[in-house]
Amino acid sequence: MEPDFSKYVLEGDNSSYANESGLVVPVVTRAGLEFGATGQSSGATRISGVSAQHTPATKLWFGKVSNESGYRSVPHHHGEAETGGYVLSGRARIYFGERFEDYLDLSEGDWVFVPPFMPHVECNLDRDNPLTWMTTRTPENIVVNLDEVADADLRDWLDRP
Repeated sequence: MEPDFSKYVLEGDNSSYANESGLVVPVVTRAGLEFGATGQSSGATRISGVSAQHTPATKLWFGKVSNESGYRSVPHHHGEAETGGYVLSGRARIYFGERFEDYLDLSEGDWVFVPPFMPHVECNLDRDNPLTWMTTRTPENIVVNLDEVADADLRDWLDRP
């Protein structure tokens, strides 16, 4: 027996999200089948579970970012995208500021918002264990890599515990 979707009243025009039968339904990306051809920075692996590249989403990128132990990104920003992050496991640091002189640290369970166009450096504080984030961006996963900065120029990076 087919499910009865007639009880769901949709507001607005959701026709762009309809499947082949004309129904607007949730779209599942199964574990192991995530989209991996996303904007990248060396040492960070970004995969998307929800994105315009493989779901009907048009204004949202939602994915998982994994960083190797001791990893730090090149300076970068995410263009017009607002970015939200959640630390699933590990310890993170985000450098920001005119010369990346400021930073904040995050631990498992912490959330972070990074404003559009804000240059920053993402780091895995742990020298021995990976760091895993859940990340969402709107409208999509924009990654603009900037000129490299030396480790020594990042306050407290070289002598972290």
